[in-house]
Amino acid sequence: MSKRDMETRSLLDELRSFENGAFFDLGHPLLNRIAECFVKAAGIGAIQAVSREAYFTAIERLDSSGGMPPEMLGAKKHRIPGLKGETNRKSLEAMVKNTGKESLQWGLAAGVYSGLTYGLKEARGAHDWKNSVVAGAVTGVALALTSEDSSHEQIVQCAITGAAISTAANLLTGIF
Repeated sequence: MSKRDMETRSLLDELRSFENGAFFDLGHPLLNRIAECFVKAAGIGAIQAVSREAYFTAIERLDSSGGMPPEMLGAKKHRIPGLKGETNRKSLEAMVKNTGKESLQWGLAAGVYSGLTYGLKEARGAHDWKNSVVAGAVTGVALALTSEDSSHEQIVQCAITGAAISTAANLLTGIF
C-alpha cells in the first residue's frame, strides 16, 4: 500500500481492516498475538469491574430501602475499597483505580498465556497439554503476584490452579 493510500484511508476503511482478525501489526506474530489478547482481555476486565460495582450499588440501595431478599444480604462484602455508593470524587477515583487494576490483570493474564502458548508451540513444534501446563502455571504466578497479598502459598495455589484449568481446557478442546 502506498503512502498516499495510507493518508486517504477513512475510518470505515480502518474498521473494515479489523475483519482480517488483526488489530496490531508489530512486526512479529508473537507480539501481535500478545498485544491483541491483552487489549481484548483488558476491555473485558474493565466491563466486568464496572458491572460488578453496578450490581453491588444496586444491592446496597435495595438493602437500604428494606426491599432486599435475605439470600442477597452477603453480596455487600465484596465491594471495592473506598467506594461508598455515593457520587463523590473519592468513590469515582476508587472505581477508576480498581477498574484499571482489573483491566491490567485480565490483560496480563491473557497476554502472558497467549504469548507462552504461541512461543512454546513454535519452540517445541507441538501444541499439547505440556504447553498448557507451563503456560497456565506461569500465568497463575503472574496473576498471584499482582494481588495485594501475594504469599508463597497463594502463588503456588495460583500456579497449580492455572496449570489445571489450562490443561483441562486443552484436553477438552476436541470433545465439545
